[in-house]
Amino acid sequence: MNTKGHCYPKAIILQAVYFKLRFALSYSNVEEIMKMREIAVDHATIQRWVFKFAPLIESQIKKRKNRVGASWRMDETSIKLKGIWCYLYRAVDKLGNTVNFLLTKRRQRMSAQSFLIKAINKNCRSTVINIDKSGFNISAIRVYNKRSFSNIKIRQCKYLNNIVEQDHLFIKWRIQNGLGFKSFEFAKRTLGGIQGVHMLRKNQMLKPGTRMFKSFCKLIA
Repeated sequence: MNTKGHCYPKAIILQAVYFKLRFALSYSNVEEIMKMREIAVDHATIQRWVFKFAPLIESQIKKRKNRVGASWRMDETSIKLKGIWCYLYRAVDKLGNTVNFLLTKRRQRMSAQSFLIKAINKNCRSTVINIDKSGFNISAIRVYNKRSFSNIKIRQCKYLNNIVEQDHLFIKWRIQNGLGFKSFEFAKRTLGGIQGVHMLRKNQMLKPGTRMFKSFCKLIA
């Protein structure tokens, strides 16, 4: 994590970014918390820190997370950003561990296919994927199987997707409580950081007894 050119030490930047990504706080809330710690930093500065460092956090956590299972639950949900509908693709394994996530501007086969390829490339290849009735997701898996000579089984069992739908609710709750996005790129970066920290919260890379903030700092130090 390169903080060269910043007026604040790395420890302060890490605290502010962690507060924003971990809890449902507005930037003004984080500014107030930092002030209580006798650190004067305005909310606009904290916003710039999140924009800059959230992708690094997402990248490091995805790179170092524990291996996920081969049975996935894949789904997408719609979220409204500045009056425009966007689509968040997510996949978890049968234990609820996050496999991958992707925010897109469109809900189409190419989006589902791009998400699936990235999920497989960054993890072990799935043997079975449970999905809803989305034709785009079905088509994406079939195209992948055909092009890569794979045999990923498609399963459509509604109750098995409850686990990924619950994860969707967490993200939607975070969007409704304390998040304000200036643009799609800002939303993509911030949500990536939030979901990365959410993976820490789900113990996807924590050693027993290790505190979340300590692990967070080690990941991006």
